[in-house]
Amino acid sequence: MDTKRLNETSKFLSYVLRHEPQAIGLQLDSEGWADIESLIAGAAEDGRPLDRDLIQAVVSSSDKKRFSLSDDGLRIRAVQGHSTGTVSLQYVEKEPPELLYHGTATRFLESIGEKGLIPGSRHHVHLSQDMQTAIAVGQRYGKPVVLKVDALRMHQLGFKFFQAENGVWLTDHVPASLISE
Repeated sequence: MDTKRLNETSKFLSYVLRHEPQAIGLQLDSEGWADIESLIAGAAEDGRPLDRDLIQAVVSSSDKKRFSLSDDGLRIRAVQGHSTGTVSLQYVEKEPPELLYHGTATRFLESIGEKGLIPGSRHHVHLSQDMQTAIAVGQRYGKPVVLKVDALRMHQLGFKFFQAENGVWLTDHVPASLISE
């Protein structure tokens, strides 16, 4: 299957499964699951041909592991990054490593220095366990910079951390005082 089609489909799935399911008349349950047949039908009405093989190829080929299929293969969801109010994934709290990383663009540093890291339209702040992933994330938004988060100290102060199925670390907010470059 060609890479361009897989990338375009992955972006489309991210859009409807994380942010705007109603754009194609799709319903997500509180854990973010969508019926694959409804997804295929809604995408077709939107002029985007999807089938189970293409969806499976996107899920299995994604290096970021953004999506998961239910055990019975009938439903799909984005594993994190939701901004829609209907989804409230329940993650298990977990103790983080000493340091986690956040990739961003230099143009956001002033705001981060004032407010810390905030989720914006998403439900959580996303953090990486390695610098390379953080660099890749930061590059999407401009000239990248990697911020170090004193995650274990945050945890000791009572902040909660969770880890999505794809390894992304999640928290509600990171105070500016616990961030360094």
